[in-house]
Amino acid sequence: MSKLENPILMATVGAAQGLRGEVRVKAFSADPMALGDYGNLHSLDGRTFEVLDIREAKTVVIVRFRGINDRNAAEALNGLELYVERDNLPDDELDDDEFFYADLEGLEAVDSDGKSYGTVSAIYDFGAGDLLELKGPGRRPVLIPFSEKAVLDIDLEGGTILIDPLAAGLIDSPDDRPKP
Repeated sequence: MSKLENPILMATVGAAQGLRGEVRVKAFSADPMALGDYGNLHSLDGRTFEVLDIREAKTVVIVRFRGINDRNAAEALNGLELYVERDNLPDDELDDDEFFYADLEGLEAVDSDGKSYGTVSAIYDFGAGDLLELKGPGRRPVLIPFSEKAVLDIDLEGGTILIDPLAAGLIDSPDDRPKP
């Protein structure tokens, strides 16, 4: 297996389930049962995993991978992150206002005056709403809410997101806006 060009994290393997090589998997796809629909899954160390069987559990899916046939082999996968190549994700099924979070990484965050606040380096969800991490040269990373008030527009083709720095918490008052 060659190195993935643009890996997208799809799942994390948890504990073994039973004695026949099944594992509990936390899937990060909209439909956890569709985990195997994007092709084989890959670990960053070069291993490939083919989903043979998948079924729902309360908060995870139970997966059986080809070649993982006993509890010992399943236990060895605990904590393993599984990826797919970005090209395997179905762009044609997205609506005009939909996108993959991975596509936001690298976009420049600018205000209505064109001032840059850095680029999106990560997207986090700690349970109270999504956050975008912005990093800029000579600046510490900052987190802004990924909300309609803070992020006004997303231009994937142009490589930018339009933000309201006041709603994003980057400035304290409208008077704090930098002068062009």
